[in-house]
Amino acid sequence: MSEVTTRQESSQRRSVPVRGGVAVVLSVLVNAVLVLVADALAVAPGFRAVSLPPVVFLSAVGGAGAAAVYWGLGRYVADGDRVFVRVAGAVLLVSFVPDLALLAADPAATVPGVALLVAMHVVVAAASVGALVDWGRQ
Repeated sequence: MSEVTTRQESSQRRSVPVRGGVAVVLSVLVNAVLVLVADALAVAPGFRAVSLPPVVFLSAVGGAGAAAVYWGLGRYVADGDRVFVRVAGAVLLVSFVPDLALLAADPAATVPGVALLVAMHVVVAAASVGALVDWGRQ
């Protein structure tokens, strides 16, 4: 039984980079589509935070960072999945603060543009949690 458990844990640990890659790709693709749709609808013209280069880069960084945190928690915490979901939720809430601050700091920021940024943070969090957490997969 110990060999089976060890082999299963080892297999799961190795799959974290793959699942992290899935989180990154999903985050980047969905957020890129959101930017393209927002551009087509002129949601926030001139608001540089809602343009492809920063959105693609920061979506990838967010997904990769989530994978690194997930790996670390899985390695050092007994119930890494549960803790990761809580950490991801807390980080998501904190990530809204700079977006909301843009309304005061950036004259090009609009309420719909900032709402789009908030939605893109939710996309990265959902893709990361959905791809990384073991939801009972065997």
